[in-house]
Amino acid sequence: MPQVKIKSIAGSANIHYTISTPKNPSAKSIDKNLPTVILIHPVYIASELFELQFADPSLRRFNLIAFDLRSHGETSGKVGATYGREEAAADVMKFMEALHLPPCHFVGVSMGACISLQFAISFPQKALSLTMISPLPLTEPLDVAEGREEIHDCWVEAFKGGKVDQTALLDSVCGALQLGFSGQQTSLISALTARAVPHALKNWGPTKLGEYRIATIDFFVKRTAQSAANVRKIKCPIKLLHCGADIAYAIEYTEEVLKLLQENGVDAQLIEIPGAIHFGNVSNPKEINAQIHENVLQNSPGMSIPPAPATVVSPFTAALKKAGYNQDDGDSDSD
Repeated sequence: MPQVKIKSIAGSANIHYTISTPKNPSAKSIDKNLPTVILIHPVYIASELFELQFADPSLRRFNLIAFDLRSHGETSGKVGATYGREEAAADVMKFMEALHLPPCHFVGVSMGACISLQFAISFPQKALSLTMISPLPLTEPLDVAEGREEIHDCWVEAFKGGKVDQTALLDSVCGALQLGFSGQQTSLISALTARAVPHALKNWGPTKLGEYRIATIDFFVKRTAQSAANVRKIKCPIKLLHCGADIAYAIEYTEEVLKLLQENGVDAQLIEIPGAIHFGNVSNPKEINAQIHENVLQNSPGMSIPPAPATVVSPFTAALKKAGYNQDDGDSDSD
């Protein structure tokens, strides 16, 4: 997959990214006649989390772009002490400039939703719509912050001895899986985990534990609620998708976000996806993809968009299959 160099207020980085058009799962550039959707992943697992979006013919009517954030996946770029939503949004803008992208639609999951919201505040003319899956609350709840701290502490504990403590490492990974996937196990989740752990060991190894804390705890707990003045800068419509089986955030938190947006003139709506886990785009792709599809179509006036391709190939499938993903198992439970 290609990479592009950027330099933003967060510093320099080599951003690893993927572009899929209706005809090409691994394109070098977008089809300029179609809407472009940028998908921003959550914490712990990078672009491959969007396998079921890139494999959906209805969404492949558009240009789909996913990229790995700093300290995630195959992107290289240090996260400094002040790294947060503003710096992440600035990275997105520099990434768009490097690829000469037009204004885009954004889909973000959890942390990715937070970044997309900040992007719409910082660069309102560049965002056409937001679909925020499992949006973060206005501020991080204490119990969730404590859970993130436990995951962090187990990870750090794994590197305290002369060799990696596999038990502590497993405890950390299991905690992250509980947060993101509610402990569910499917062949896709298992493959995503198998792919993510080596990246995590590279990005958050014993010499990079400070960056690990910044990326997985500080980003969340040091946030303050967006001000009314900031929210009033947003120009695009927003869909908030609350995942009904999210063990981290109750719907009341999403309702607070909705209230802040609506009270400050943003065209926002809240839709609950029953049974969906925190990383709901994996557990409930049919319902969530339909919401993304509708949001992009409704906010792409004047564009002639051809019907969905008969079949499409995701650029992530081959690597995930090597890690144990079975597309034909109906995503049933696996060991």
